[in-house]
Amino acid sequence: MTEVRGSVGAGDALAGFSAATREWFTAAFAAPTAAQTGAWRSVAAGRNALVVAPTGSGKTLAAFLWSLDRLAKEPPPTQARQRCRVLYVSPLKALAVDVERNLRAPLAGIRQAATRLGVAPPDITVGMRTGDTPADERRAFARTPPDILITTPESLFLLLTSAARDSLRGVETVIVDEVHAVAGTKRGAHLALSLERLDELLPAPAQRIGLSATVRPIDTTARFLGAPGRSTWSSRPPPRRSRSPSRSRWRT
Repeated sequence: MTEVRGSVGAGDALAGFSAATREWFTAAFAAPTAAQTGAWRSVAAGRNALVVAPTGSGKTLAAFLWSLDRLAKEPPPTQARQRCRVLYVSPLKALAVDVERNLRAPLAGIRQAATRLGVAPPDITVGMRTGDTPADERRAFARTPPDILITTPESLFLLLTSAARDSLRGVETVIVDEVHAVAGTKRGAHLALSLERLDELLPAPAQRIGLSATVRPIDTTARFLGAPGRSTWSSRPPPRRSRSPSRSRWRT
């Protein structure tokens, strides 16, 4: 495992994003946080990443913004059933609902920025799959999955053991939030098995991005996230005496 620390300038940190994403971010925030610059540097290298940073450091947005930008820049798959390319797994159902709601701001902002820049706004869809998902929505997922699916470890297991698993064959990125809540537990072992089952469906293993406010030891958690034989980078920003000013509430 390689640990990534420190920060870079805002322009350098956003260099890998599209113009529309850069415009939305710079209008919404004063500057990227250390957690965000470290996370983007890690995932840009194409490896799995573990982002460990305090609540309010923007780590959830760091993972999602990279995924949103990638979806915006790449055309959707020709086969509708392979459209789901980003999988977000939360051990807490309430957290999954909150993330789905908060995704609306960057999605709307990037679309508006693209329109101002004279480029086609991205058509990115978001869906949720939990134990409370109605039967009609479950059937719809099997036919036309969203670009981003928000789910829980238990619901992911059920998906992978049903005919609906074919709708996960296009997944490229898996975001696992609150890693510390499952690592070293039976739920964590269950989730690790599900992630391996998911990779078996894919032409190439999905990139995994783990998020945690606090977790010890980091090396052990990184190995849990990356699975045996896969390198994982840990992005842990150095302690800061003060937080950068922000013009948005999207800091998780």
